[in-house]
Amino acid sequence: MTQLRFALAQIDTRVGDLDANADAIVAYARRAAAENAQVVVFPEMTLTGYPIEDLAFRATFRKAAWDKANAIARQLAADDLGGLYVVAGTVGTDTESAKPRNRLVVLHDGVVWTGYDKHFLPNYGVFDEFRIFSSGQRSVVLDVEGVQVGLAICEDIWQDGGPVAELAKEHIDVLLTINGSPYEEGKTHTRYDLAVKRADEVKAPMIYLNQVGGQDDLVFDGGSFVVDTDGTLLERSPMFIENLSYFDFDKQAGHQQVGTIAAEMGRDAEVYCACVLGLKDYMAKNHFSGVCLGLSGGIDSALVATMAADACGGENVCGISMPSQYSSDGSKDDAADLAENLGAHYEIQPIEPLFQSFQRQLNLGGIAAENLQARIRGVIVMAYSNSRNLLALATGNKSELACGYSTIYGDAVGGYAPIKDLLKTRVWELSRWRNNAAQEGLGLGMLPIVGNEGMAPVAPSPSSPGKLIPVSSIEKEPSAELRPGQRDSDSLPQYALLDQVLAAYIEHAHGRADLLSDGFDETTVDTVMRLVDRAEWKRRQYPLGPKVTALAFGRDRRLPITNAFRE
Repeated sequence: MTQLRFALAQIDTRVGDLDANADAIVAYARRAAAENAQVVVFPEMTLTGYPIEDLAFRATFRKAAWDKANAIARQLAADDLGGLYVVAGTVGTDTESAKPRNRLVVLHDGVVWTGYDKHFLPNYGVFDEFRIFSSGQRSVVLDVEGVQVGLAICEDIWQDGGPVAELAKEHIDVLLTINGSPYEEGKTHTRYDLAVKRADEVKAPMIYLNQVGGQDDLVFDGGSFVVDTDGTLLERSPMFIENLSYFDFDKQAGHQQVGTIAAEMGRDAEVYCACVLGLKDYMAKNHFSGVCLGLSGGIDSALVATMAADACGGENVCGISMPSQYSSDGSKDDAADLAENLGAHYEIQPIEPLFQSFQRQLNLGGIAAENLQARIRGVIVMAYSNSRNLLALATGNKSELACGYSTIYGDAVGGYAPIKDLLKTRVWELSRWRNNAAQEGLGLGMLPIVGNEGMAPVAPSPSSPGKLIPVSSIEKEPSAELRPGQRDSDSLPQYALLDQVLAAYIEHAHGRADLLSDGFDETTVDTVMRLVDRAEWKRRQYPLGPKVTALAFGRDRRLPITNAFRE
């Protein structure tokens, strides 16, 4: 046979849920067969979910996963689908060392037909695979009705040499890689450039099948694609949603036919969808149906509340206004308007009586009195969370987190932090984008993300037509409103400058000398470095949040809590 139809099953999986993942494999295999596919491809570690971290060390789990793979093969054969070649990821065992392996299996004719083990095990950034798995040692070429398909798993294509170099000698017809590649802003173009390089290396089209969905602080964006030998884009799946698409390979053709090409997303839409999908899947996989958070009238809580309404519907968002004597009327009005725009539950819990009760006993002043207000608010948010089974959301952004501009057990409380990896200037940009998108008809529940297929779109009905987030929340000068006339700029450089320094210091690892060479003044550099270094202990206690940049706190950047290096 010279023609072969590949089905690209870009799906969301649940770590450790073998039954649910197996059901998804069978369901998508049936759909693929109905469209005359001969090969259906699933993401890295489909059956087990990814990343499984130390769950891989449980021998009982590995055996259960292996038994489930065999059961899927038998079920497909019983359904007259044994002729399909089902390529899926799972966990295996190295027979020599008894260590786990990141394994690709091919199910065919009622059995696990063949397997391939990942060679390169990443141990940087978010990855910890070198500690967990042992490396595969052989390349594998799958013969599907005369078409030679070379197999690889994620990192195997990112490193020169190894299995791809070996496959280049085998005169394969198609290079197939299954992936669990987390989202980072700008990474889609990096993947494409790499795929073009590998397709040219093996002189064959390359299929890049990626996972989609959120897992803890990781977001997998899908965006699966196929490139031809000359780098032509042949297929591209949508980002952030489950999808089944097809690639028709013709062995006799010099160049393959172009299929369905999903439209590219804009930069702001991409990041916003990543944050919302991370929250939505975190809620689903931890069995939360609603959220609660403090609504201050500021831009951070406004964006988080809007993301939450996009994730689970405004009716499942509980916004709590907790005004003090320092809260401005404008802020209180903005919080109320936001809740109305989102269709969220809105409750007011003044903190002044509680604050005075504490003060009668403690008589605090200065920063301690300011932090007391934040901690009272934190107690109220967690009381709502516990009593109503709601996921408490922290509303801090990356700029504040970097500089320690948050109160432990106060505004830092919560189970998830949706904008944790967004600098303050990015918060403003995404807020403006979401308002513009609402004006263009993108109502709540209409984002193209996993799980929204069954949610009825809700058109926005804000007090300012076409706006979700009150414009005044975006335009007013930021303030914690913990003392009279307080502004964030009292304690921090202006955010436009601060974020430039933070991006260089954190994401590009520039030291003091580098920052001065970048053109930043000495006072600003020393202030920012001191704030960031001293706040590491706070960051270690902050909730999880979706990683959307190349270097996020927690997963990627782990410095000593005591850091005296100033160069």
